[in-house]
Amino acid sequence: MDMVTRMVADRPVVIFSRTTCCMSHTIKTLISGFGANLTVYELDEIPNGQQVERALQQMGCNPSVPAVFIGQQLVGGPNQVMSLQLRNQLVPLLIRAGAIWI
Repeated sequence: MDMVTRMVADRPVVIFSRTTCCMSHTIKTLISGFGANLTVYELDEIPNGQQVERALQQMGCNPSVPAVFIGQQLVGGPNQVMSLQLRNQLVPLLIRAGAIWI
């Protein structure tokens, strides 16, 4: 978990993803569509991807991708992100985290 904490430090939005995951693509498209400054880690492309994936699972991410952190806080997966969007809470959260400026 320390590894994940270091990876999300000082970044407004971090998405842990897999290049072959359609839900990861959907969430990345949604958040980047707001012009958000996001960092994406593709777990199937980074050397320690399996280790990161295990750490995400230990943090409660099931499935492990996509896992979204906003303002260094774990928001969750696609269900949680879409719920925030439907309740009009996603954009204010991105603004507070400094990911977008309006």
